[in-house]
Amino acid sequence: MKTDNLGIPRFTNKDLIDMIYTGHIDKCHVVLCDPNDDIDKFNIHAKENGMDTLKKYVPIDVDKDQFDKTLQSEWFMPEKYKTLDIENYVIGKCRNPEEIQRVETELRAFEERDMYNLLRYMVYLVDYMRDNNILWGVGRGSSTASYVLYLIGIHKINSIQFGLDWREFLR
Repeated sequence: MKTDNLGIPRFTNKDLIDMIYTGHIDKCHVVLCDPNDDIDKFNIHAKENGMDTLKKYVPIDVDKDQFDKTLQSEWFMPEKYKTLDIENYVIGKCRNPEEIQRVETELRAFEERDMYNLLRYMVYLVDYMRDNNILWGVGRGSSTASYVLYLIGIHKINSIQFGLDWREFLR
């Protein structure tokens, strides 16, 4: 597999054959292939066998920053999370004025960086993992400095209790 200058993966015939022989044929329909590969032949046989067809890789004429900005505006989560009042959600989990003050300070920093959609997505992700009995780690790295992420459930490290500086996370 290769990636283009935007980080979009492009698959070759060999990549597809490897996916098929390793039992991942169900994922073949979501890959983008180089136009010079035999995609048309594959798609003919796929249609004959009731399989999904492959899509050809088409380079996009945008720079990396514009591409990233576009992707960041598309959050693949249910509508109820896209419209979640993240401030009320997180502040509602606080138990005392010290926690509320810390959360308000962190939320201002998240808002300044236009990261509220990321927080909403994190709430969705944690809910999804809980609903589907998916385990995730206790927490590691600078994310454990964020009390907001602790309240959302991303990690289990109470940064107020351990005196961690939340600014470590948003450097």
